[in-house]
Amino acid sequence: MKTVYKFSVVPSLPPQLARLQELAYNMWWCWNFDAIELFYRLDRDLWEECGHNPVAMLGRVSQARLEKLAHDDAYLHSLKRVLGRFDNAMQSGRPFKLPPESQDLLVAYFSLEFGLHESVPIYSGGLGVLAGDHLKSASDIGLPLVGVSLLYREGYFRQYLNPDGWQQETYPDNDFLNMPVIPLFDEKHQPLMIEVEMPSRMVQARLWKVQVGRTPLILMDTNVESNSIEDREITAQLYGGDLEMRLKQELVLGIGGVMALERLGYFPTVFHMNEGHSAFLGLKRIQNLIERQKLSFNEALEACSAGSVFTTHTPVPAGIDKFPPALMDKYFWKYRDAVGISREEFLGMGREHPSNVEEPFSVAVLALRLSDRYNGVSMLHGEVSRRMWKTVWPELPEKEVPIGHVTNGIHNKTWTSHELASLFERYLGPRWAEFSEDPEVWRYMDQIPDSELWRTHERRRERLVAFVRRRMRAQLVKRGAQEHELLAADETLDPDILTIGFARRFATYKRATLIFHDVDRLIRLVSNLDRPVQFIFAGKAHPRDNEGKEFIRRIVHHVRRDEFMRRVVFLEDYDMNVARYMLQGVDVWLNNPRRPLEASGTSGMKAAANGAQNLSILDGWWVEGYSPDTGWAIGRGEEYTDLKYQDEVESRTIYDILEKDLVPLFYQRGRDGLPRGWLAKMKATFKKLAPVYNTNRMVDEYAQKFYIPATDRWHRMSQSGFNGAKELTQWKKRVETGWKEVHVLAADTDFTEEVKVGQSVHISVPVHLGPLTPGDVRVQVLFGKVNADGDLEAPEILDLKDHTVSPEGRVVYTGNLECRASGLQGFAVRVLPCHGSLSYLHETGLIRWG
Repeated sequence: MKTVYKFSVVPSLPPQLARLQELAYNMWWCWNFDAIELFYRLDRDLWEECGHNPVAMLGRVSQARLEKLAHDDAYLHSLKRVLGRFDNAMQSGRPFKLPPESQDLLVAYFSLEFGLHESVPIYSGGLGVLAGDHLKSASDIGLPLVGVSLLYREGYFRQYLNPDGWQQETYPDNDFLNMPVIPLFDEKHQPLMIEVEMPSRMVQARLWKVQVGRTPLILMDTNVESNSIEDREITAQLYGGDLEMRLKQELVLGIGGVMALERLGYFPTVFHMNEGHSAFLGLKRIQNLIERQKLSFNEALEACSAGSVFTTHTPVPAGIDKFPPALMDKYFWKYRDAVGISREEFLGMGREHPSNVEEPFSVAVLALRLSDRYNGVSMLHGEVSRRMWKTVWPELPEKEVPIGHVTNGIHNKTWTSHELASLFERYLGPRWAEFSEDPEVWRYMDQIPDSELWRTHERRRERLVAFVRRRMRAQLVKRGAQEHELLAADETLDPDILTIGFARRFATYKRATLIFHDVDRLIRLVSNLDRPVQFIFAGKAHPRDNEGKEFIRRIVHHVRRDEFMRRVVFLEDYDMNVARYMLQGVDVWLNNPRRPLEASGTSGMKAAANGAQNLSILDGWWVEGYSPDTGWAIGRGEEYTDLKYQDEVESRTIYDILEKDLVPLFYQRGRDGLPRGWLAKMKATFKKLAPVYNTNRMVDEYAQKFYIPATDRWHRMSQSGFNGAKELTQWKKRVETGWKEVHVLAADTDFTEEVKVGQSVHISVPVHLGPLTPGDVRVQVLFGKVNADGDLEAPEILDLKDHTVSPEGRVVYTGNLECRASGLQGFAVRVLPCHGSLSYLHETGLIRWG
């Protein structure tokens, strides 16, 4: 076999332009248009050829062009201005205010994918783009955070369609050395590596870094020569391969990620799992604590969970990774022995019902059991998650399942068009970007003249149409289309008419074809001479999702009909670049998932950040974001069991809204040609939605609700040789042992059958605590309206704090219930363990009802 000697060739930049390379290797450039423009001005055509990748571009731009710009005063002035802003952002940017006891806070944010920009294609869709926006906002607001993920050689697939409209996939290799990805080296200038144990072998992973403003993103890559061909494939494709490949990816992400952070000198106080893919990080942390701090498994578990946060994005159990017990045995038998737990105990950590030997191992359940704080990604998704995971807390009423919510957001500077950003800068000032979460900033929207706002929006629609035409022509050229088809592509769409966008992952629940339910009505909409409408579709189906691919094929077949020519298009190979053009140029963003299957949805937020109006099912974030002056709601939040009937009802609702309200409002113009009513909705959208649905607000909310409390609890568990974890473990063991002797006896009250509103009822509850003390428990009365099923409906909770000890040794708890409403009322009594170091009241899962 021939020997290939490898070396890197780097650009030879003139001294005046040397810092362009520094800019290119910090993703800060991708959300600062002045920085993007510096690279664009090097060579406009080359910028497009390089896929908006500044590192690749610097390696390809001609030396003559570089030398010319090195003596161009205008370019050098722009470079100096951008570098000044960059240095200020890196060295003295916005600080995050931490309480004195949390000054060492550092969050490790794990995600299987990150969508930062199309030049770093290691993302598939919304989950990754949200993670990327999370890092950007952490940098902007100064929150100490480090991201962790995998560096995929092929990333997610590239899409093209065959002549029948069926999706095909290609997997071009990523050239890491020509991407904004920094290889990391050890003190001997050798590639920095970590080793992850797999069955009968060690797998090496090379470490890389992407700098995202002030926030580092650490990436692991198993495509190294010392690994077997099979193991080099672990980081080949995002969401590729079989179930075992997914398990190996998650092992490298979770276990390898913890090792990588330590190797690089990061010591987080909080580990945030963005979905369950990284749940194995908790297992590695437990093992480290057992080996280094000589803790028991349960003590290590207490300490580990104290600093762990889990965010679920999945509204259905089918979307969770689950592994058969035999596969878990293959990869974790040595781990079980190392930490001293049995096979049943280990597998039980990943089961909703730990004793069910047939149940597969769920990484989401593992993440729940290894964390103290959990959340869904919208208010409705929080409710769905509590319902979905209530079996993990079997004794709890669904509403008390301790899964909250932090509604997602978007990074405004990334997703707001440059033209609109310039308008905001002029009328709102720089705070619109720096403090996008501040409602006061957006109060000044009314100062922007309607004419300027409309002209800005129309320019973006024109740019979108021009982009679509170029893209359509390129698609046709690849297929070998004839000249008349290319000429038709040059005339597709109209830059002056109402434009509706639909772009997302083509999962079947998102119903991409719903707008075609009544084709005749749709034809009338697009062919109306006075008030025409046009549609742009884009999106990918998972390679194994044939139903999603069939949706794409159906749309493509519709697009080819004469009635839809030049009015409906499908764009191939959806990525962040296509998304930007669409979100920044459409008038309306269409979203019609089956409620409640949209956990959050962030594309509608991005459209709203550009003044587009959402036309959406009341699902995900739109349940909170909708108001009549900021868009349109499809239905009133109904949920259906008859899916055909649902499609009929909701498609008819979409047509009705378009025909009777939305389209007429768009075309309702004054003498000056401005759609004043539409512009009022645009301004209301900015004022009401922009300060709420952004990642500055979201990351700060995570910090206040989760990161700071988790850091505080980690300190309490780990201080003084982990005494906090040891004491809490001993207390839990004592309570669990004695709990079988805890009984609630019959409550005594002083009321008759009828009680008047406003009257107080005295209640007395004797409790047998066995070996426990009153300080170990909390006794509560739940009271309120009794529903038709005989259950309490939205009960109030009263802690019974007064207690005495009876001659028989029972503890008698007393209190007064105030009857505030008429009707059939009732109450129930329960006892729960209580300790000052518990993260939340229901942490032990133990409840005794009376």
